[in-house]
Amino acid sequence: MAGASPIELALGPCLFNWSADRLLDFYKQIAAEAPVDRVYLGEVVCGKRMPYNDPVWPDAIAVLTSAGKEVVLSTLAQPVNKRERDILAQQAAYDMPIEINDMSMVPACRDRTFTAGPFLNIYNEASLGFLTNRGAVSWCPPVELPLASIQKIAALVPEVDVELFAFGRLPLALSSRCYHARAHGLRKDSCQFVCEKDPDGMDIATLDGTRFLAANGIQTLSDACHYSGLSSGQLKATGIRRLRLSPHSLGMVEVLTEFRTFLDGGIDAQELEARLTAMNLPGPLCNAYLSGDPGWKKTALPA
Repeated sequence: MAGASPIELALGPCLFNWSADRLLDFYKQIAAEAPVDRVYLGEVVCGKRMPYNDPVWPDAIAVLTSAGKEVVLSTLAQPVNKRERDILAQQAAYDMPIEINDMSMVPACRDRTFTAGPFLNIYNEASLGFLTNRGAVSWCPPVELPLASIQKIAALVPEVDVELFAFGRLPLALSSRCYHARAHGLRKDSCQFVCEKDPDGMDIATLDGTRFLAANGIQTLSDACHYSGLSSGQLKATGIRRLRLSPHSLGMVEVLTEFRTFLDGGIDAQELEARLTAMNLPGPLCNAYLSGDPGWKKTALPA
């Protein structure tokens, strides 16, 4: 739903296999310096990483909460065994906001509210209404959903806050196989956590050397770095309340600050693009999913 209040900023969950120390240092910096309203944290991509980064979350939650940030626990998008399904059931009972990224978690959340994450296949108002009736109060649409479709769905389900994925490599797909392990001659069960070697994902090129995609363990990402150059007025007219920026190894405090300045009218869309381009992005900028075109392209969005 859209109103007179400013467009909020959210920091999405870290999709990559960063070390526990790096994660904690990152969230301490976000708490101290970033102009962000909501922070999502938790393992979303691979359950094998959870024993190593789970111990970080209590301290990260405490420091972010003390800094006045709203903290939301993001959950696995593809639970693959009983242990991971049991973890989702336990997380559903946590006394804190949560984000669901797999439909198998919906029954466990029947007595509570939740955010419907971008990994859920919600492409129409009927699907979103189904989740709203079961506790969804916020929705981050799949990254490939065009802005025109988001606007129609938001108008038909106005009780849900809409959060637009606005920065970062686009999360495109998940597989039962681990691309990182395969690329290093390893099996998924003995992967040696080689995905930690690529803090923004492993670049993938075509046979002729053209950069194409990125791999993050079992996840496929875009090579290009998506961004939304839509003004606050455009976002509100579309029914969007919040922007989600996905963590990368460049200075996320600077990225969040530039988006805040842009949304507050301090710079225009061209200047935002110029400032982002000057940063150490993981790939070239793209935005064409918003207009319904191939997502790797960068197009001029309506003013």
